[in-house]
Amino acid sequence: MTRTRLWAIIIIIVAGLLGLYLKNTYQTKPFKLGLDLNGGIHLVYKADTSKIAKEDVGASMETLKNVIEARVNAFGVSEPIVQTEGMDKLIVELPGINDTQKAIDLIGKTPVLEFSLVEEMYGTVGTSTGTTTELFPTELTGKYIKTARVEYDGRTNKPQIGLVFNDEGAKLFADITKNNIGKPLAISLDGQVISAPIIQAEIVGGQAQITGSFSIQEANDLARGLKYGALPVTIELIGTQTIGASLGIDALHKSINAGVYGFIIVSIFLILWYRFRGFIAAIALIVYTILNLFVFKFFGIVLTSAGLAAFIISIGMAVDGNILIFERMREELKRGKTRFDALEEGFRRAWPSIRDSNISSMITAFILYTFAASPLIKGFALVFFIGVAISMFTSITVSKNLLLAVSKKNK
Repeated sequence: MTRTRLWAIIIIIVAGLLGLYLKNTYQTKPFKLGLDLNGGIHLVYKADTSKIAKEDVGASMETLKNVIEARVNAFGVSEPIVQTEGMDKLIVELPGINDTQKAIDLIGKTPVLEFSLVEEMYGTVGTSTGTTTELFPTELTGKYIKTARVEYDGRTNKPQIGLVFNDEGAKLFADITKNNIGKPLAISLDGQVISAPIIQAEIVGGQAQITGSFSIQEANDLARGLKYGALPVTIELIGTQTIGASLGIDALHKSINAGVYGFIIVSIFLILWYRFRGFIAAIALIVYTILNLFVFKFFGIVLTSAGLAAFIISIGMAVDGNILIFERMREELKRGKTRFDALEEGFRRAWPSIRDSNISSMITAFILYTFAASPLIKGFALVFFIGVAISMFTSITVSKNLLLAVSKKNK
């Protein structure tokens, strides 16, 4: 058995196994669908950034986004999309959610940064007796923080968080630390404890450090949460849209039908125009489709209507490489070369064109994904990028090995 035929067999077996995996896990692990295909709620918020310094708006909005994401995750939403748009817009998409008012009530609160004393309580709960901890909020909140920054311990060089309070906050902080030495002081952002340092001594002057086993990234995240989470970023709901599940299912079915029809039409064209080589290209197109679907499911990519449109477009583009190769083969056959040599030469001469065109398409998709503000456009760009990348693989690897496997070197 030749090497190319071995590769061809491996390709067919792997594609078949992936196809079976997709079929068998369709019910237990379905594809992740976006709001427009699954139905749900689309909310648009405007943040009041008028009291925030211009250079701090971006970081403040990022912290706001993280807080809202935590709220949405607590709501139990599958694959939510939370992102900022511009300098003061927040977009929240909740697929599969029908209770609009509950979602609005959950999301629409202003983030709150609180300092609470941690007390151990001994007692009986139900049938068990033991020690539990409770939080007792103090008057000190995030509105008293002037700034928070990452610092480094002079002896260990480990990152720590430096806090600076305003005058009123400094007085409150001094009183709290004076009267509660040895107790933990929990710092909560939106109800979630992000740190609970032990009060070592009375702290005056309005400056403090939070120490712990922080990585640099953790220290930066905590400092940002303290600094910008302390800001009273009020959000106002300015737009809402509810997409019914029936509309989502209808859009999904239409997208799937469009993909199937597109695949059939392209395959018929290839077979009618290129005969046996077109049939091999159609098989390669099946492998291409299976690989795409596997990547979507394995990496949990959320599919939207725009993403499915990109996938359908990429099916047509996946054929471009095969057409270039086949036309080059025709030229070599006219020069008197054998089918095997014409195939080898066709692939060799077509590769630079395939490579350059696909890389330019991938660069365009990357730029579109990086700078697009709309999640639909980002979804389109991501699926298109994946489709083009896989098409390069199937055009050069799958099609080539299948064609070489059925060709004889002396013909």
